[in-house]
Amino acid sequence: MFDVQFFKVRPKGVKFNYTFMKTAKYPVNPVLLVDDEVQFLESASILLRASGITNVITCEDSREVLPMLAEQEMEMVLLDLLMPHLPGKSLLPALVQKFPYIPVVISTAIVDLHTAVDCMKMGAADYLVKPVEENHFLATIKRAVELREVKRENLSLRQSLLSGELSRPDAFSGIFTNDPRMRSVFQYVENIAAGSRPLLITGETGAGKELIAKAVHALSGRRGNFVPVNLAGLDNAAFSDTLFGHAKGAFTGADQARKGLLESAADGTLFLDEIGDLDPASQVKLLRLLQDGEYYPLGSDTRKISSARIVLATNKDIQALEKEGKFRRDLYYRLCSHQADIPPLRQRKGDIPLLLEHFLQEAAHALGKKKPAVPGRLIALLSGYDFPGNIRELQGMVFDAMSRSLDGVLSMEAFMDHTGGPLLENEEKNGKSPGSGLRHYFEALDGLPTLKQAEECLVELALERAQGSQTLAAEMLGLTRSALNKRLVRKKTEARKT
Repeated sequence: MFDVQFFKVRPKGVKFNYTFMKTAKYPVNPVLLVDDEVQFLESASILLRASGITNVITCEDSREVLPMLAEQEMEMVLLDLLMPHLPGKSLLPALVQKFPYIPVVISTAIVDLHTAVDCMKMGAADYLVKPVEENHFLATIKRAVELREVKRENLSLRQSLLSGELSRPDAFSGIFTNDPRMRSVFQYVENIAAGSRPLLITGETGAGKELIAKAVHALSGRRGNFVPVNLAGLDNAAFSDTLFGHAKGAFTGADQARKGLLESAADGTLFLDEIGDLDPASQVKLLRLLQDGEYYPLGSDTRKISSARIVLATNKDIQALEKEGKFRRDLYYRLCSHQADIPPLRQRKGDIPLLLEHFLQEAAHALGKKKPAVPGRLIALLSGYDFPGNIRELQGMVFDAMSRSLDGVLSMEAFMDHTGGPLLENEEKNGKSPGSGLRHYFEALDGLPTLKQAEECLVELALERAQGSQTLAAEMLGLTRSALNKRLVRKKTEARKT
């Protein structure tokens, strides 16, 4: 029980047991508590550590605060207003002026609205009056820590966008892309990876959401494991048992205690996929976990504190689900703090050659074959396909084609089957030139376009489908890249003359 002089008495009958686990220090920089009351410092330190804020430093003499901050960076400062030697009200302006990026929360036993307003005007982030209710105290400190994280992330992201460079490109080595939108995603997650707030990754099935989650874990510097969990099909009981574990005797057949995946992800990252499929009861438990960082194993009244970073993913439109009443609004707002949307493959077709090369090497190694030659028209065929299954679908295509390849040339038949392109193959077998099936498009016209008009239209359409890549567009049109480039230069020259 914490000292009642400084913290309000807990309601009668409410248990408040803690399980202390060996965890990494959080936050990265210490939380500094400044107060001349030793009992308050001890009680506050215990309460914070029990709630997951384990990196705490205390100071009884306010005269030592400025020298301490000059030597060591702090995450936030809790400052008592009335202290001997150097009162908090006198120290606050100096803190705000010299260390404006460090949130300062004022605490005092005096209820004075004018003093509180003056402190806020001087730059205090918040104001607490003793005795303070424990949950309110924790919420205030956590809010100040999150404020510091936001400031740090914004500064880092601004610097990253200005430089245009990644600090840790190695973290994304498993993602093959040249797309500028994907690079923006990399820059964003690189700057928020070290934080503690949840990250929501959205995108279609097979777009690479788990790869981004793994990159976040690699960038976070966390010592624990990356633990993925697919929530699709889990009911409320299975959700609780999977994440939180259970105590011995919690239910029939629970012959021994079982730790949940949250504990397996201690000091690491817990990746929760398909959160759009959670039932309402599970959503409540997830919200409590994200808000308070605490949970109870099934059949246990001992509260545990999670030290895992939570990364979530979904292929559904969470905002639409919230409007339909299928997803809790408070949980939706909780997930809005950090979001990364992964563009589908059809919006970054310039990545197809890179991905094709990677999957060919992967399939050749897995199947024990030599990498075959790639037919010249394969890239054009793939670039005209929308890939509803995204990168995972392309990977499956390549493995299927590799398994069918016998003569050292990659099988086009497998790709034709997947993309619905057998028409070209049939035309070739019948001795027709590819594209002769387009005749009916022109027959429906009253008049025919000139060759120049048709050429310009085809070039424009090919560039659109190739997302601006001249190499891909040239392959679609059966041209060399230089031949396509000459046509584009000629068109620009003619446009200037007119």
